[in-house]
Amino acid sequence: MKPIYYFIGVGTSILLSIYMFVFGTGPNHENVAIFIGLWAPTIIGLGIYNELLNIYEEMLRQRKELEEDSSQP
Repeated sequence: MKPIYYFIGVGTSILLSIYMFVFGTGPNHENVAIFIGLWAPTIIGLGIYNELLNIYEEMLRQRKELEEDSSQP
């Protein structure tokens, strides 16, 4: 996924959390807002993991190409 999608998800989580905290009417609206606010670091973590995985796959691909080039006469 593109990094912009992770930032959109984080922004949405933060805005929804603020909205629920300020305008929520339920008895547990503050707890729900905090729970939704905790999604932001999780989404950022998933984005970082995805980027690291892409870097690792690129490194493996380059290494394989180098090994193939060095084995050819």
